[in-house]
Amino acid sequence: MNTTPKIHAMIVAAGRGSRFGASVAKQYTKLQGQTLVQHSVARLACSGYIDKCLLVVAADDSTAQTLNFALPINYAVGGAERWQSVRAGVEAIHNEGAEDSDLVLIHDAARPAVPSHDIDKVIEAAMLEPYGAILATPVADTLKESYVQCSDHSEPKNKQVDTSNQHSYTKRTIDRSNTWQAQTPQVFRLAELQKVLAHVAENQLDITDESSAFEHLALPIRLVTGSRQNIKLTYPDDATLLAAILTIQS
Repeated sequence: MNTTPKIHAMIVAAGRGSRFGASVAKQYTKLQGQTLVQHSVARLACSGYIDKCLLVVAADDSTAQTLNFALPINYAVGGAERWQSVRAGVEAIHNEGAEDSDLVLIHDAARPAVPSHDIDKVIEAAMLEPYGAILATPVADTLKESYVQCSDHSEPKNKQVDTSNQHSYTKRTIDRSNTWQAQTPQVFRLAELQKVLAHVAENQLDITDESSAFEHLALPIRLVTGSRQNIKLTYPDDATLLAAILTIQS
C-alpha cells in the first residue's frame, strides 16, 4: 500500500441549503467578511498536505469564480444530490491523472471552523488505512427515537398533507455508547471511492455522506476524533455560534 499518497482536496458547494432558509446559497453566507466557502478553503490551506482545491459547484453558479481563495482552485459541476456532486469531483480528479491509491479529501463548504490540526490528523490516519478515515465526535447528548401522532393521539392519516396537528413523542432512548456524529473532512482512497460511488448509483442508494457508501459494502472506515468546534451551518441559529467560534480561533 502506498503510505505517502498525494492528497486531492475537494469542497462540495453545489447545494442550496434549503434548511438554512436564506435567499442565497448557504455556502455564500458571509461571516466576518468572507463567505463560508472562502473560510473552508482557507482552513484547508493551513494543511501542509494540501496545495490546491477542487470546488464542486452547481451548473448555474455565478458566484464562486468571482471570489478570492487562499488556494489555487479548479472547478467541477455537481449534480442534484450530494453523492452526484462528489462523483463528478472524483471523476475530475481521476481525469487529471491521479493514482488509484491517492487520497481524496472531501470537505463541506458549510464547515468553516474545522481546526487545521484536525485536517492533518484525518489525512495521516487515512494514509494508514486501505479505504479511508473521517473526522467524527462521540455523541454526548441523550438520543431519543420518536414517533408521530396527531394532537388527539390518533394515527396521522397523511403525513405529507396535514402536519398542523401532528406532534412527535418519545419512543425510546438510543444507546449512545458506540454512536458518533460524522464531520468532514472525510478522506478516502481514490479507486475505492470510485467503486462505492458506482455502487450507490447502480443501486439508487440514499446516502448522506461518503462513509455511509462504504458501510453499505461493509468496508471499514476509521473514525478520528475531531473538535466540537467543527460545526456545520445548517440552521440560522448556527451562524451566531459559528461567528463566535471563528472569532475565538482567529
